[in-house]
This record gives sequence, structure tokens and C-alpha cells, in this order.
Amino acid sequence: MATWANWVGNQSFEPRDVVAVSTAEEIQQRVADAAASRTRVRTVGTAHSFTPIVETDLLLDTSAMRGIVHIDADQQLVRALPKTTIGDFGEPLWEHGLALANQGDIDTQAIAGSVATATHGSGRRFPSFSATLEGAKLVDGTGQLVEVTRQTHPDHLAALQTSIGLLGIMTELTIKLAPAYHLHARTDIMPFDEVLETFADDIDTYRHYGLFWMPTDESARLYNLEGAGADDCVVKRYLEVDPTDTVELGPHERMDRAYRIYPMVYDPNFHEVEYFLPLERWRDILVEMRRLMLRWHPLSIYPLEIRLVAAEDAWMSPNYHRENLVVSISGQPGAEYWPYLRACDSLFAEFGGRPHWGKMHFMTADRLARLFPRYENFLDVRRRFDPNGVFLNDHLQPLFG
Repeated sequence: MATWANWVGNQSFEPRDVVAVSTAEEIQQRVADAAASRTRVRTVGTAHSFTPIVETDLLLDTSAMRGIVHIDADQQLVRALPKTTIGDFGEPLWEHGLALANQGDIDTQAIAGSVATATHGSGRRFPSFSATLEGAKLVDGTGQLVEVTRQTHPDHLAALQTSIGLLGIMTELTIKLAPAYHLHARTDIMPFDEVLETFADDIDTYRHYGLFWMPTDESARLYNLEGAGADDCVVKRYLEVDPTDTVELGPHERMDRAYRIYPMVYDPNFHEVEYFLPLERWRDILVEMRRLMLRWHPLSIYPLEIRLVAAEDAWMSPNYHRENLVVSISGQPGAEYWPYLRACDSLFAEFGGRPHWGKMHFMTADRLARLFPRYENFLDVRRRFDPNGVFLNDHLQPLFG
């Protein structure tokens, strides 16, 4: 059997079988057979997770289930198949005067995986993709096709919105949209101390805000950034604008349709950890992260990335009822980076840090119970949808079994 690996190569395994499926009925049959034979089943989006959440016995390949099913311009909703990528939505939605309300700087992830792991962009007023899920059809752990909507099953939706694939395999998703909009993007290089002075005002002023702090002079090149040296920040600030306005753009400014502004290009040369920490503690977090990373050279050579996400209602979202400062750090492939990452994890724990489900983390069931107020409720729904643990694996069993 061929070896499956994720996009950066830090996770790989050999499933017993890989089966291509193209309809909900085919998924139903495969899951029902797996439940009867006590075989575990998972599917994969576009392999962007850094954790072993895909590892399983039977891997279902849903590559054929890609595309937009229907756009409802009046209700600002779109129905899409699970393998539809973030980038796939841009042009078709725009033709209907609509857009995704927010997105991150990688647009190749599948929508089902993005929703299931609370993938996000950056902006104080905008939650993750999980919060945009209004309903879905999915195959549960018994092989039944189930439909969950905000109107019919609000509690089930709150569990499904960030389910890490534990409730079932989604076959169709309904996503809430926004009116189409243009963005003016500006990138500046600023000293760390100056960022501390402007941060509070900037996160309120700009629609989107994010930054990369450089621990060394060599850090910027690792993320294809230019011109920044040690202790500099590359600051990205976006405003929504009227495209008919005449704006003279500088060398580090762009103005375009939103879906064209968001994407960046990254080399897959890093292994990422990402935690969500209370936004109200932003100054302490930035200062302490800088201090920690300066102590851990050269393992901490990669830039520190900072973003913002609004609070939301998804039970297992790291943004559950809390607006967050998102802190992303990277381990260098080929290096023994675990001591450094554990030191960061210890600091995150002091601030009540919650993990991104698609990034490396150090969670245990006890920690999850403390960090997520609806953790036990989520477990109850998971067991109801998957009573035999078909969608669990060795990584997820200790956390959600």
C-alpha cells in the first residue's frame, strides 16, 4: 500500500486501503461496511494539517466531490461539495455579488477541512470558517446520511462546526456569505516597540490585521518576506474600500477584489504550532513570546506570526465565546525542535491557550476539559453520531474517545 503524507511531510502513514468515492451513497456503503467490520475510516481535505488527524485504516478519497452546488444571492448562502477549495469560491461568488466574509493567506484548503478545524483569517470582527457553517449533510458512523441545520439541530450544528471529522464525513456544506467587497492592503516594516504602541488602535481601525516578528536577520527569507531584520515586524493592514475611489498606491500596497488580495505563497519548509490566547492579554503575550524566542536561538529562527479572530459559538472552536490573539510558531524540519515547542506550550498554557486542530499541539483530555466549557457536550454528540468510534484514530482516541 502506498504511503500517504501531508503537504510538509511531517505526517505519513500506510492505510490498509484507499478508496475513491464520488457520491454520498458510496460513502454510506463504505462507512456501514467499516462499522460492521470494526474498521476505522477517515477522509482528507488537501493535507494541510500538521497533526495525524488523517491516519486511519480506510482512507476515503473524495477528490471528485468538488464544486459549488447552488448560490442563493438573496439569503447570502452557498452550498458546496466538501472538497471545494477556498480559492474555488472567489470568482463564482463574485459574479453573484457575494464573497467569503474572511479567509486566510492560503486558499488551497478544502472547505470541509477548513470548517472542521476552525481554520481562519485575521480580523478582530471575523470568526473562523467554522462559524460560517449554516448546515451540512454528512454520513454518520453507522452509515446513515444525516442533515444538520441551524434551524433544526442548533446543538448538533455547534458540535459539527468544529468537529475534526469526528461526527461524520460531510458530503455537502451550506456556508454563510457576505456582500462582495474590495480590499486595500498595505504592508509595512516596523520595529517591535513601535508595533506595541500602535497595536491597540490598529486592530480596531483595520478590517484585517496581522504581523510577523523576526527573531533573527535570517528569519524573513524563510517566509518569503523581504527587507525585515532582527526585531522588525512585517505588518499587514487591510481596509475595505470603494473600488471607484482614486487611490495612489505605494510599492507595498495593493487594491483588488478581496479574494485576490488574501492569498500568499509559502514554501512548505516549516512545521507549525498555533494556539489561541485571550486578546485582552495581547501586550503580555507579545512581550513574553519575544523574550522566550530570543532565549531559544537557533531553534526559534522562524518568524512569529500574530493574527486575530472573533468569538464564536462552535463548541470545540478555540474561539468559543472568546476573541483571541492567534500565535503561530514553527519548528525547523530536521532539527530537534520539541524542547522549544514544549517551552512555548508551557507559556501558552499560562494564558489559557487553545489549539488549532490542524496544527501541532500538546493537548490531553484533561486539558481540553478545562479549556473548552462544552467539551463534555461535544463528547456526548460525538458518541451519538459515531457510537462505535469509526472516525477515531490513535491521535484522536485519547482526546475524544
